[in-house]
Amino acid sequence: MIKKIVLLFTLLVLASCSSGKPAIATTKKAAAAQKPRVATSKKPVRTIKNYPTTNNTTEVIQSTSRTVVTTDLISNYVLQYKDIAMGNMKTYGIPASIILAQGILESGAGKGDLALEANNHFGIKCHKDWLGESVRHDDDSAQECFRKYRHASESYKDHALFLVGKKRYETLFTYKKDDYKSWAKGLRAAGYATDPKYPDKLISYIERYNLHQYDCQVTGRNYAPINTSAPGETYQPNSNSNDPNSYEVQKGDTLYSISKKFNLQVDDLKQKNDLTDNAISIGQKLRVK
Repeated sequence: MIKKIVLLFTLLVLASCSSGKPAIATTKKAAAAQKPRVATSKKPVRTIKNYPTTNNTTEVIQSTSRTVVTTDLISNYVLQYKDIAMGNMKTYGIPASIILAQGILESGAGKGDLALEANNHFGIKCHKDWLGESVRHDDDSAQECFRKYRHASESYKDHALFLVGKKRYETLFTYKKDDYKSWAKGLRAAGYATDPKYPDKLISYIERYNLHQYDCQVTGRNYAPINTSAPGETYQPNSNSNDPNSYEVQKGDTLYSISKKFNLQVDDLKQKNDLTDNAISIGQKLRVK
């Protein structure tokens, strides 16, 4: 009886040991089935498209906001609003070139904060006679009141009415319709802008983007381009810019590069030209001595 019990106990122990061992693959097929799965496909490679390089240069326009624009953006802005500008020239006697140049400068070619928020392309403030909608925006003072329009075309019309209706701008209308240089200087003298470089900036845009051609289309005069290179190409300064005390900003210039060229400190260069920041534009004339 004892032998039977011992034998039964031995069999139970052996059965328990064999069941605790892991199964062993004895065939190649079984062994392959137990191998961990490994991803063999390669990770997708991120490709960078090589776009053709162009002369689409970048500059900063400082108006009621600081806006980075390209020559293509400005050219498209001109094409979008040139017909309105010529229409206003016919109706109100304001040069189309001046209208477009102011639109470019004051609105950052339509991409400035005030243009996007309020369709205000000329930086016109509310004043006492404004009864329409308005927005608040930092300019000469904090949170000043600016006019708001439903469409940009309304801003263009109000700009014309603003100049025609204000006594301080009467002198402008004594100039010839296509005398954009006198108009540019007259706007600054009449107090449209406080920036002493305002006339130079307007004239620069007019001549770089051949805006005077739209004046000629209205007056019927033949147009002779001042700047024969297309927008985006290297700007060639006029021959009268050979003043050794001044420098005309070229494509790719920065205040730092100009200061190094004339052995100046950036702060000295800014002080000589009454600059409050590092924003400069192509064609702008800077005093360097």
